[in-house]
Amino acid sequence: MTTADLELFYNDQTDPLRTLINEQTHDLLVGRRGEARIPRRGWLVRRMLLAADIVGLSAAFAISLVVAQGMFPTTVSPKTEFLVFLASLPIWVVVAKLYGLYERDEERTDHSTVDDLVGVFHLVTVGSWFIFAASHLTPVPAEPTIGRLAIFWIAAITFVSGGRSIARAICRRQVGYLQNAVIVGAGDVGQLVGRKLLNHPEYGINLVGFVDDEPRERQAGLEHVALLGSSAELAEIVRLLDVERVIFAFSKDPGHETLALLRSVQHLDIQIDIVPRFYELVNTNVGIHTIEGVPLLGLQPLRLPRSTKMIKRAVDIAGASFGLLLLFPLLLAIAISIRLDSPGPIFFRQERVGGGDRRFRIFKFRTMYVDADARKSEVAHLNMHLQPGGDPRMFKVPDDPRVTRVGKVLRRFSLDELPQFLNVLRGEMSLVGPRPLIAEEDQFIADWARRRLDLRPGVTGLWQVLGASDIPFDEMTKLDYLYVTTWSLSGDIKLILKTVPSLFRARHAY
Repeated sequence: MTTADLELFYNDQTDPLRTLINEQTHDLLVGRRGEARIPRRGWLVRRMLLAADIVGLSAAFAISLVVAQGMFPTTVSPKTEFLVFLASLPIWVVVAKLYGLYERDEERTDHSTVDDLVGVFHLVTVGSWFIFAASHLTPVPAEPTIGRLAIFWIAAITFVSGGRSIARAICRRQVGYLQNAVIVGAGDVGQLVGRKLLNHPEYGINLVGFVDDEPRERQAGLEHVALLGSSAELAEIVRLLDVERVIFAFSKDPGHETLALLRSVQHLDIQIDIVPRFYELVNTNVGIHTIEGVPLLGLQPLRLPRSTKMIKRAVDIAGASFGLLLLFPLLLAIAISIRLDSPGPIFFRQERVGGGDRRFRIFKFRTMYVDADARKSEVAHLNMHLQPGGDPRMFKVPDDPRVTRVGKVLRRFSLDELPQFLNVLRGEMSLVGPRPLIAEEDQFIADWARRRLDLRPGVTGLWQVLGASDIPFDEMTKLDYLYVTTWSLSGDIKLILKTVPSLFRARHAY
C-alpha cells in the first residue's frame, strides 16, 4: 500500500462523522510526516493530568491554609509552609505514578476520571498522613494539625478529581487524542468490536479498517470501513497508517500464526488489545493467577450471598431517600410542567418484570399523550427495527409523534426515570441493576440469560450508561447477565457516577 493508496482511502469516505474524523487524522498523519510531530494521546494526557494534579494539590493546600488560619493557628508562617509543600510536589507525582494514575488513558479506551477515584483517594490519604508524620519526625518547618489535614484532604480529593475531569475534556478536543486503530479479524467478533468503537466516539478511537486473510461480509453500519490487507501486511499497515492501537479479535489464522503475528508488532510502539476467548463471561474485575507461569482467568462463582443483597438493599434505601429529598424541587417543577403541557396524569404506570420473575408497576413521568397506546398501530411502520438489521423483539420509534413537548426534554436527559426512586424504596427496583423489561420483551429471555432476574432491575445500569437504545437486545441481555454474575458495590458506585455524564452524551432515548 502506497502513500497514494492512503490518500485514496481517506478521500473515499461517505459517512459525515467518519469524514470529519478522517480529515483530522489525515492532518495528524501529515504533521507526523513533517518536522512538526503532533503528540500522541499518552504524551498529551499524561502532561495534562500532571498539570491538573499539581494545580489541584496546590489549590487544596492554599485553601487549607486560608480556612484553617483562624481555626488552627500555628507558629510557622503560611508562606513557609506553602513553599515546603511545593518542594514536596515531586514526591506526590512519583506516588501518583506508582498508583498508575498517568498511564491508563493510553491503554484503556473507556478509562475516565471515575476510574481514578480510588487511586486519587489513596494518593491523597497516604500523602496527607505522610505530611503529618514527616512534620513531627523531622525538622521540617510545618505544623499540620489534624483539622488542617482534614480540610486539605477533602479539598485535594475534590480539586484533583475535578481537575482531571477538566484535563480529559480538554484532551478529547485535541487531534492528538485520536488513536488510529486496526482490528485483526473481520469475523463476527471483530465486526462487533468495530461497531462498538464507531458507536462511542468519546473513546477517541479512529477505526482505520480491518486486517484479515479471509474476511466475512461486513455487517450493516460497517460497509464503509476498509479492508486494509492480509495479516502478513500488518506491520507495514501499522507503519504506513501511523496506527497506534491494534485489536486482535479472532481471525481464522491458526493460534501459533496469530501469536507470531502479535510478537512481530510488539516492538512498533503501539497499544495491543486482545479480545479473550469467552469474552462474554469476562469483566474488568476478573482475577488473574498463574500456574508455573501460565496465566489463568478466575471467574467468580455464580452466587450472591445474603449479606451481599443486604448491603445492596441498604445502599438502595439510603440513595433513593437522599435522591428524592435532593431532587424534590426538580420533581415538583417537572410535575407542574407535565400538567400544563398536556391533559392527563403526571405519572405513567406500566407493568414490568422484576427480580425473581415478580411483576410490579413502574413509576415514570408521563412523556406521551394519554391516547398513545391507542395510536400505537399508527406509528408501527416507523419502528426503527423494521429496517434491515433491526430486531423485531424491540419497538423503538425515533421522533415519535405521540411524545409531548415536555416529554421530549424529559426523555433526552432521562428525567422521566426519576420517579423510579419510589420503586426502589418499595423494594421493587434497585439504584443499579438490569434493565426493567416489559412482559413482551421478557418472553424472549431464556436459559442462562434469565440469571438477570437474580437481582432487582435498576434505575440505571450498564445498558443505560453504555448506550441505551443504541444497544441491540441480545447485547443488552449479555450486559445484564455480566452485571448480575459479577456484582460488586464498587461497580455500582462507578455506574452511578458514570450515569450523570452519560445523560449529556449524544444518544437515542426512544
